[in-house]
Amino acid sequence: MIRRTFIILATMAAASSAAAGSFASKDEIQNAISDHTYQGGMLSGAFTEYYAPDGTIKGDGYIGAWKATDHGMCFQYGTDPENCWDLKIEGAAITLFKDGKVDGAGVVVEGNPNSY
Repeated sequence: MIRRTFIILATMAAASSAAAGSFASKDEIQNAISDHTYQGGMLSGAFTEYYAPDGTIKGDGYIGAWKATDHGMCFQYGTDPENCWDLKIEGAAITLFKDGKVDGAGVVVEGNPNSY
């Protein structure tokens, strides 16, 4: 857990220093996220989620929905309202922005290694 927390914090620190530049397009998000697992976190904590090509999110004991849009990546869990974030994608590194500020960071790996 300590290593994972360190990776998240290091990724977020690097992302905040690289905040300038354009956000990922709908196609870039779709290509980087679909059929990939995000390992990282938000300011609220660490998590891992698989983003299925059909728009389903699979996490540890929960499901949701995701979609790429012209305005970022949007998520919906249960009856909660949909929320969207801008993304910057650099290889496997993903940085999430809310209202122009870094709100999370992590990496994506191909497939669903956790079998959610």
